[in-house]
Amino acid sequence: MQEANHFIPYASSFRDPAGFVFEKEGVLYRQVNRIYQENYEHLMQSGCYQQLVQKGLLLPHSTVTENLTGDTDWYTTILPERVPVISYPYEWCFDMLRDAALTTLRIAAEALQYDMILKDATPFNMQWHKGKMVLIDTLSLAKYDNQPWIAYRQFCEMFLAPLLLMHYSRQQLTGLLLAWPAGIPVETVSALLPRRSRFSLHTYLHIHLQARYSKRRKGNAENTASFTKQKLRNLLGSLELLINRLRTPQQSSTWSAYYEEATQRGNYLEHKKQLISSWINELPAIKTATDLGANDGLFARLLTQKSIEVLAADIDPYCINRLYLQRRQERASGILPLVQDLAFPTPAIGQNNEERSSFTSRAGADLVMGLALIHHLAIGKQLRFDQIADFMAKLSSYLILEFVPVEDEKTQQILQQQTRHFPEYNPASFEAAFSVHFDILKKEIIQDSSRTLYLFRKKTAAS
Repeated sequence: MQEANHFIPYASSFRDPAGFVFEKEGVLYRQVNRIYQENYEHLMQSGCYQQLVQKGLLLPHSTVTENLTGDTDWYTTILPERVPVISYPYEWCFDMLRDAALTTLRIAAEALQYDMILKDATPFNMQWHKGKMVLIDTLSLAKYDNQPWIAYRQFCEMFLAPLLLMHYSRQQLTGLLLAWPAGIPVETVSALLPRRSRFSLHTYLHIHLQARYSKRRKGNAENTASFTKQKLRNLLGSLELLINRLRTPQQSSTWSAYYEEATQRGNYLEHKKQLISSWINELPAIKTATDLGANDGLFARLLTQKSIEVLAADIDPYCINRLYLQRRQERASGILPLVQDLAFPTPAIGQNNEERSSFTSRAGADLVMGLALIHHLAIGKQLRFDQIADFMAKLSSYLILEFVPVEDEKTQQILQQQTRHFPEYNPASFEAAFSVHFDILKKEIIQDSSRTLYLFRKKTAAS
């Protein structure tokens, strides 16, 4: 029998003495410690919390008056609204990171009206939730003490640094935050940025000048005993102006116009949509799905029409950026777009390799789709069919996969980039590898193509 106060601390929530996130009976809570009591009461009583929640900037919560952990430092417990899938900034596209940065600055400016400030300014505290970026760490708001913004350098290294590098290089570089999860040092960014960046006043002030005079003391915007609200507003305004001026990297990849080309194949797309829709309707209630190789999200959007929450992952950051901008413009929820290389999925990192969880551990869903994906993994990434099947067996009980045969034009394009032949790439080998974990429920050739669509169900222990 479990003890009444048995709980599981959340692996990424241990650095802030103000409180921590924990799980109990499958529910995530956040404990507020007594050391944060004054700040928490000010947050709730000043109107700051209500204003931030009303504007969709802060994750709402309810209060639980019971001490669920038995901790002697306990002051109160809050129950935050649940975010279905946590994502990390090194999985985001350019505009996701930029929106997270702008939302962080907006929160800081709004909080300042209530004599509060963000003591942390990290993208790990931001999540794409219900069609917008929101702050999920309630305890990162603290009373303003007329001191320089303690999170200034953190903001520059975790938000501004990768955004500037992407702006000037025209490349997708959010993955740098996997190498520098605490932020890219301003000295490093200053050395990497082109000389012309020094002619941008705001870039010079926030990166080059800071790097020049840095003594590696986190957070000091300037060396003064007092830092007025107006100075802080000016600082926030300067950062916002700079970030708003940054241009989204745009490149055309081999697959960025994939579905536009597919519309030229007669009834191929429509028939594939019809098959997927009818097959899903025959399955037990599907509430969540992971679309691997989602491209610009055409089929992910099809799933949302059935009230299915979708994690849409693709290796092409420019496709994911277009999907994100579309969902943002429509203010639509239901799709979490992430940049992901399935041959090198996001690993678990941080303290004891538990602080930030792996993509595989977060991508599980009622259904996994892999449309026009297998040939990329088997030939482009040279993964064996059994390796692909093992990976997908960890994610879901149901799969909808599309097999693109070797004679297909798209498969031939990938083969031309390889130095060896792939005689093992054939439908029989594909089916044999997946039959270890799955039963084939349905298979059908898609009209106006030689491609086959499969519906798999995971085998039970008894079968």
